[in-house]
Amino acid sequence: MAEHKHGSMNIDVQEKAFAGFIKASTYVSVAAIGVLIFLAIFNS
Repeated sequence: MAEHKHGSMNIDVQEKAFAGFIKASTYVSVAAIGVLIFLAIFNS
């Protein structure tokens, strides 16, 4: 079995995917809060 050296793997793709996930989650959260505020203001 090959020796594994901790911290030697290239994780650029995983970091970009995680950053995209966080950005998408932030947009969805802001949109949901915006919808809730809109509903509260117009009392629907």
